[in-house]
Amino acid sequence: MSDHHHSRPERDRSERKRPSSSGSRSGAPARGRPQQGARGKPSGPPAPGAVAQRRIEQVASALGEVLQWKHPADLALTRWARTRPKMGSRDRAEIREAVFDVLRHLRQYRNWAESGVGPSTRRLAILGLSAAIGQEELALGLQQEERQWLTHIRSLNVDGLPVGVRLSLPEWLEERLTQIPESYKLMQAMNEQALLDLRVNPMKADRDAVLRQLQNGPMARFKPTAMPYSPWGIRIEGRPSVAVWPQYEKGELEIQEEGSQLLTALLEPRRGEMVIDYCAGAGGKTLLLGALMRSTGRLYAFDVSATRLNKAKPRFARAGLSNVVPVVIQEEGDQRVRRLHGKAQRVLVDAPCSGLGTLRRNPDLKWRQHPEALQQYTRMQAQILDQAAACVAPGGRLVYATCSFLPEENEQQVQAFLQTHPDFRLLDAREILKDKSPALALDGPYLNLRTDRHQTDCFFAAALERNAQSA
Repeated sequence: MSDHHHSRPERDRSERKRPSSSGSRSGAPARGRPQQGARGKPSGPPAPGAVAQRRIEQVASALGEVLQWKHPADLALTRWARTRPKMGSRDRAEIREAVFDVLRHLRQYRNWAESGVGPSTRRLAILGLSAAIGQEELALGLQQEERQWLTHIRSLNVDGLPVGVRLSLPEWLEERLTQIPESYKLMQAMNEQALLDLRVNPMKADRDAVLRQLQNGPMARFKPTAMPYSPWGIRIEGRPSVAVWPQYEKGELEIQEEGSQLLTALLEPRRGEMVIDYCAGAGGKTLLLGALMRSTGRLYAFDVSATRLNKAKPRFARAGLSNVVPVVIQEEGDQRVRRLHGKAQRVLVDAPCSGLGTLRRNPDLKWRQHPEALQQYTRMQAQILDQAAACVAPGGRLVYATCSFLPEENEQQVQAFLQTHPDFRLLDAREILKDKSPALALDGPYLNLRTDRHQTDCFFAAALERNAQSA
């Protein structure tokens, strides 16, 4: 496995601290609060528009950093904000929202930014902010010419634009999508902002009890609801700092996307078994596997990155798991992997992939991925799948998964594996999940989740069973 592995969004997501949407707009004087004059005397409220002007400059500056594509957008934004310690949480939340709006609509916005005056990064910032804070509030900080330009742009009908520009897709991805049914609907859904997904720890808490606590307490303002498909999931609006909630601190709640939860359900780990999470990353799925095993048996968390596994350790402790064995493995020919050949009842491979299924949360991936990287991913996936399959005991189960919607990373990968591994057969995901997730409708034997149909990230998974007579 290579460093591409770390661009896997799900892993980063569970570690990510979301800015809360409350707090002051430091960095610009708060509205209505008098500014201090030269001698410390109040000199009246800030001039109308000073806040909006400052915000445009901040977003343009942040975009200057992000659009170099040196780092994932979240990381680039965090680094940018670190050099501006006076910013409050509201500043950070608004800047983040505007930057991510630009990333979602970059090709369309660049198209618009060709008209108008001044630096194009400023025009992109204006478009992103008009979506994040509203045109009225923003207009106070614009020059008259900019106001007219923005009003004109926002009144245009986008339906006449070419599909790739309208949906802001790079050309190579637009071409790839022709192979995917109803891809227009899918990409439209991918340009919407995702809600935040939480998961109850089934070893420590009951979903309905936690949901009642949230709905009847101060968290009610985030509108918590039960997820439609995952029996452990709760979905909330907004970007609260979940890490300071008592339920999180007690290990009763985790941040985990619904698709990721269902993928774990597909493995069906049981008490006392030997289970391997082959690409464990920061441990989101390992946590649920361990809880479903009631912390019995042995659960190996494999990853090529010691850093990722070290981040996961405090999470295992908080969740109350004592059956997890984190192991840093070599990309090939690892001795510890070899010692487990044919021994594990269940093996999960959440493979390194393009991550394109997470575009709602990571819109920069559209622009940072390219076809050459895709070829590297598919080679790596085949290699990891082959290594992991060797660890499955006769009669055991192997689940292969990605957070991608591209057939070459998904169905084609599984078909190629089955051709070279005749001792494995494909199981029907519908049969496995029908009791756990009665509302989930799937078209075929794969767990194939789509943002437009299931309101989850795009997730793909195949459950494979090794022949009980296998040597």
